[in-house]
Amino acid sequence: MAKRITKWEPENFELEMTTHWSFPKRGDWATHDAKWRGNWSPYIPRNILLRYSQEGDLILDQFAGGGTTLVEAKLLNRNIIGVDVNDAALTRCKEKTAFEHDGADGKVFIRKGDARNLFFIPDEGIDLICTHPPYANIIQYSEDIAEDLSLLKVKDFLKEINTVAAECHRVLKKDKFCAILMGDTRQKGHMVPMSFEVMRIFENTGFKLKEIIIKEQHNCRATGYWKTNSIKYNFLLIAHEYLFIFRK
Repeated sequence: MAKRITKWEPENFELEMTTHWSFPKRGDWATHDAKWRGNWSPYIPRNILLRYSQEGDLILDQFAGGGTTLVEAKLLNRNIIGVDVNDAALTRCKEKTAFEHDGADGKVFIRKGDARNLFFIPDEGIDLICTHPPYANIIQYSEDIAEDLSLLKVKDFLKEINTVAAECHRVLKKDKFCAILMGDTRQKGHMVPMSFEVMRIFENTGFKLKEIIIKEQHNCRATGYWKTNSIKYNFLLIAHEYLFIFRK
């Protein structure tokens, strides 16, 4: 039985107007929570959907994960295809989108699949891509799913992102937008600008870069272990991610 929600939108919501986004409160409306490790704040897909799509559009999130984008699409009357290789993620997506609210008419289609092979989506069938891929193996979402990109080291991850970008370009309609949130990592004390590597891959695939948005990360205070090692080994904690908006 579908859960009927009462709080279906954030209080005093305003559309972001600059390239610096900061959401100290993650967002607790509808069925949102922070229990899926690494999921993004619902403020992010809400801003993307409202700015780069219209009601009735077909959205794609091929790294559906915790289901945040799917919930927002349903609330905002966008239809969405949520894809993931992980059965645990798909189960959560079904649970999170099983709610009712007057006016929340977006249709949610959930499918097990690989972001590198979206054969079930026709060429130029998508109005907006709004997704949050794993950041290589920084957070591993499974132990032995062969198609899981979160099991790959940075070099192998970037190689596979070429195929992801190609599929994004194939399924997206001309002049429409593709929004991807990516972060960086460190190796042996040095920054690895993984986000900008991904940006270049999408550009080389044929996308045009419309916006680079710096998304501030919260809860990154240096305490305990991290504070000691940040000083000892002289490195700063990474407290931002990049949201790239591409246009086909």
